[in-house]
Amino acid sequence: MRGTALGPATVESLVIRSQDIHERYGGVVPEIASREHLTTLVPVVTRALADAGASWETIDGIAVTHAPGLVGALMVGVSYAQGVGLARGLPVIGVHHMEGHLFATALEHADAVPPFTALLVSGGHTLLLDVPAWGHYRLLGQTRDDAAGEAFDKAAKLLGLPYPGGRHLEALARDGEPGRVRFTPPMLRRTQQPGDADYYAFSFSGLKTAVLLAVREATAAGTLDVMAPHIAHGFQHALITALVEKTARAADAHTRARIVLGGGVAGNRALRAALEARAAQFGGVVYAPSPRLATDNAAMIARAGLFRFGAGDEGTTLSAVATAPLPGLEAVPAPG
Repeated sequence: MRGTALGPATVESLVIRSQDIHERYGGVVPEIASREHLTTLVPVVTRALADAGASWETIDGIAVTHAPGLVGALMVGVSYAQGVGLARGLPVIGVHHMEGHLFATALEHADAVPPFTALLVSGGHTLLLDVPAWGHYRLLGQTRDDAAGEAFDKAAKLLGLPYPGGRHLEALARDGEPGRVRFTPPMLRRTQQPGDADYYAFSFSGLKTAVLLAVREATAAGTLDVMAPHIAHGFQHALITALVEKTARAADAHTRARIVLGGGVAGNRALRAALEARAAQFGGVVYAPSPRLATDNAAMIARAGLFRFGAGDEGTTLSAVATAPLPGLEAVPAPG
């Protein structure tokens, strides 16, 4: 990564090593994830340096994800970064995983900079933020139960699709007939008003239950093979409608013309198309990362680390933390 803290940055190399071994278990196994990190981290870093034509002597600092996530896997990365930092005399910058997703889109879109409304949707998080400036974040809403990506995976599992299920469900939904199976967009009502506790909040557990009941009904009738695409389409439409409408509310309330998508679910083409269409109604523009930067990757962590490095955040005593708020998170004043 080359660039300045607030200016443009260039990705010199990006090596992604996915852990496909979890597919056989239908979900991530923490112990296996940690062991895979141990065996692949050094080869991946070595390859990244080689691809960039760089060496440790040309590196100014090390950025590493320290929160939130699976502590075992985080500890592997943090320990490695601290070890190299001490050995090479390099500063180590701890990065919050979701702040990395905020910066990912800016690596490909020069205009994806504050102020903007941000929708971060991944397997573990669903966050709606107002971002007046880098490092200053106002949490407007988040999920009260399942994250959007988690809901995709659970619905996909109910439909008998492989893990991770998001992309498989999206593909199946393309064959579904709009309106053939309808689910109510969760926690979205026309009567909601600014200041209501659920005005920006999300909830997807009830939608997952609705899919379960639809699958059971189709299975009992012997029509699941026929109905699966329609169920998938109905589920995806309901979930996306909730995400899009609440994001539009936030953009309107804070007068933001820019909307930035981040997280693995940002790669969902139906979500992007729906959000772009909705934003066009009020002159808004949507910026979304390419698939390689939407999913977890080192480039987004490096970009956020570059910003934090410029802000003077560094240290070799970082700890891996399972849960942590975004740094710079500001309280949102209650509406009058």
